[in-house]
Amino acid sequence: MNTRLLTLTVAILATAALQSFARNHEEIFTDSLKESHRIIFIGDGSRPATDSIRAAIDMFYMDQFRHFQDPRAPYFLFLSKDNKLAMGIGGVVRMRGWYDWGGIIGYNGFIPYAIPVPKNDADRRKLDSTPAGTAFFFRVIGRNHKLGDYQLYIEANFNGYQSRDFHLKKAYATVNDWTVGYASSSFSDPTAAPPTVDAQGPQAYVQTTAVLLRWMHTFRKHWTTAASVEMPDSRVDADNISTGKSNDWFPNIAAFGQYGWNTDNHLRISGIMRILPYRDIIARQNRNVTGWGIQLSSSFRPTGQLRLFATASGGRGYGSLTGDLLMGNFDLIGKPDDKGRMYAPASFTWLGAAQYHFRPDLFASATLGQERLLPRHGIDSSTYKYGLYSALNVFWYPVPRLELAGELNLGKRKNFNGESRWARRISLMVQFSF
Repeated sequence: MNTRLLTLTVAILATAALQSFARNHEEIFTDSLKESHRIIFIGDGSRPATDSIRAAIDMFYMDQFRHFQDPRAPYFLFLSKDNKLAMGIGGVVRMRGWYDWGGIIGYNGFIPYAIPVPKNDADRRKLDSTPAGTAFFFRVIGRNHKLGDYQLYIEANFNGYQSRDFHLKKAYATVNDWTVGYASSSFSDPTAAPPTVDAQGPQAYVQTTAVLLRWMHTFRKHWTTAASVEMPDSRVDADNISTGKSNDWFPNIAAFGQYGWNTDNHLRISGIMRILPYRDIIARQNRNVTGWGIQLSSSFRPTGQLRLFATASGGRGYGSLTGDLLMGNFDLIGKPDDKGRMYAPASFTWLGAAQYHFRPDLFASATLGQERLLPRHGIDSSTYKYGLYSALNVFWYPVPRLELAGELNLGKRKNFNGESRWARRISLMVQFSF
């Protein structure tokens, strides 16, 4: 082999090897969080080895369904000296403030579906704020000689000024490969959602939480598969004249397959199947329509400082699992030329995003996404046709558990009659995790 070619090949392989072992900025920041924990030891015996302590802390950062806005691992951790139990109680205090102009959304989240069309001059500007997203959580991770590895998790959130209510967000138990409780759907991929100050996020992010029973297993370190049965909550656009609502009676079936590499990169394909019931008042019959959705999602790092996000989904009768269409009743809509009958309209979503770390404690991201409704039959002309979503933000951590951020949002709603309107928002956020 040519000496020059051999030298070049060795150099390329050496560079790739060094990059694979080099810590990126996110890993450096996560390590600073892990170093900030205060450990309280419980039980009899001597203090466990440093490696065992670090392994117990690492378990609090391993979650296939962790969203960027979820609380970080708790500041105070209780560890048993026999290394069989780890417990943390923590939370996050979050305050957002925003200014809308050009089109008033009217919600904490920036939701293109909610942009008022046509234009209303009375709603040109609005200044608002909320502590929504402030949360408490409790997590136990342990090992039992009969049960094996297990985990318990409870999280509850405050919603904001108007009601100041405190509601359950997640509550589940995991024993080995099985999870039961109120948790993120297997159709969702929260780790592929880009960072946003906006609480809602882009429409393509499937953010469904449901009572479920899930089996999930990882093979050969890189391959993960899961399947679950989940409690349904269909949204049917019944007019109560020729069509009516009917009780959900069959669980949603969701599953995904994922390939992961370099610990924080993955490609996932997921799917869901639903039975959507309704009442045909004209024929005096209960009918069922099958709905389905398929999603391809990924988060990967081409360089140490750059992370890319991508999600695309499509299907019929799965609108209530997505962002914009969750605001309406688009799982089933009526057939205008066949009174008493309903069908599941098609829709699709996509998003692309990039996150760049200037330093371990400072990064910026940009997101662009769309959701579109594709009915087969004629529909009211004022109905939502598609929405555009964009976000440009900066996040800074003066200390590991204090987060300051600012964001600019630009969105558009267009109806089937051609009417459209843009909305703009600038947001600021301060957040402290403990």
